[in-house]
Amino acid sequence: MAAKGPKAKSRGRLQQYNVGSPFERVAMDVAGPFPTSTAGNKYLLVVMDYFSKWPEVYALPNQEAKTIAEAFVENWITRFGVPVELHSDQGRNFESSIFQEVCTLLGIHKTRTTALHPQSDGMVERFNRTLEEHLRKIVDKDQRNWDKCIQMFLLAYRSAKHETTGYTPAKIIFGSDLRLPADLKFGTNPTAVRNDGDYCSALKEEMNELHLMVRQHTHLMSNKMKDRFDQAANSKGFEEGDLVLLYNPLRKKGLSPKLQTAWEGPYMVMKRLNDVVYRIQRNGKARCKMKVVHLERLAPFGSRGFVPNRDD
Repeated sequence: MAAKGPKAKSRGRLQQYNVGSPFERVAMDVAGPFPTSTAGNKYLLVVMDYFSKWPEVYALPNQEAKTIAEAFVENWITRFGVPVELHSDQGRNFESSIFQEVCTLLGIHKTRTTALHPQSDGMVERFNRTLEEHLRKIVDKDQRNWDKCIQMFLLAYRSAKHETTGYTPAKIIFGSDLRLPADLKFGTNPTAVRNDGDYCSALKEEMNELHLMVRQHTHLMSNKMKDRFDQAANSKGFEEGDLVLLYNPLRKKGLSPKLQTAWEGPYMVMKRLNDVVYRIQRNGKARCKMKVVHLERLAPFGSRGFVPNRDD
């Protein structure tokens, strides 16, 4: 029966996506809701650069598409310019016509995670956990000042060496680290100032060398992560025409979640988009809407005596 689920969860190989320059590809996510702050905010919009790991966080009163689009344009776009790609989950605010139109007008290629599989947005998800852990330690007892505690956290994060790149986000963006309060007390090595006309050329050469080293270090760390991840891979995937079950744990009104099955099907694989992403359709029927899903939500149909649901 489909209610039992598969014996083992399908797991494919890790797909790598490394960018080559700052602000080429950025990730976006919404954290919250938090208790309404004194300033009237309830959510956080997190935008993060894939190459440098430079984060920006904007406190918002709501997570409506218009509010998010305005915050993104007025804060990120006006400071860092237009990214080539913008990645997010499938939240309604990011999938809305308003936000899609903003991306179209700015020439941004919008990508998204597959449903129930947010791992491709893992960078910003991990950042959110780190931020929330920080806020948990320093927020007031009434939890009304959480939006006042963000900027100092960002200063520390931008000034800390990132494991993936091997450098601080500030170093990658500006070519030098930020001057911190501790530097005022203990001193720091002064930066040599050049007055000749070769300064811009020297800075450009230094930044090019720095970005090359970041790309090499990121590629090395990415390969290590892939090697660890792929050790647990247990599926070569599916081919077009294969019948599969889909993991889809949706709650239905009036029914107990404990008694509902999380697997449904059969679905037919209509197209293999890449090694781990598929376009499927219920029983291959043209009247049924196609879904784009990750391999980890699929299981072979019939492997444990599964039978199709009788509502087809």
